[in-house]
Amino acid sequence: MKVLTNKQFISTSLKQTEFLAYHLAKLLGGGDVITLEGDLGTGKTAFTKGLAKALGIEEPVTSPTFTIIKEYEASIPLYHIDAYRLEFSDEDIGLDEYINKNGITVIEWAQFIEQYLPEELLNIKIDYIDETSRSFTFTAKGKYYEDIITRLFKEVNMT
Repeated sequence: MKVLTNKQFISTSLKQTEFLAYHLAKLLGGGDVITLEGDLGTGKTAFTKGLAKALGIEEPVTSPTFTIIKEYEASIPLYHIDAYRLEFSDEDIGLDEYINKNGITVIEWAQFIEQYLPEELLNIKIDYIDETSRSFTFTAKGKYYEDIITRLFKEVNMT
């Protein structure tokens, strides 16, 4: 894995993507919110699988495109939300109920429900480079998430 800055990583394989997600998961706690931004096929769900693995979730993690929300039980639960189908909807999915629980909430296509998002969160933009490579750009909204990015950078850069 190549670290470009303290906010951007280049992954050249699925294994490296899972490695990055694994190390991020170890820094997260209950109530944390992660938004994943990227085109179809860039690896949003693959990244979420890496988070789940680090949390000890053994069941298959799949995109919740049609169910909108999937819950995975672990010592810290994982709430995986795909807001893609909510783009033109006024439907209240009860997002605040998930955010205020003691789990980690991961939201794909969060731009479609921006009005429901908390002020502080960690956004990860995933860009397609080629068949196996992706760029991960981390943007913190709030000091807490800035600290997580700093710690993640140190952890991944030293490994």
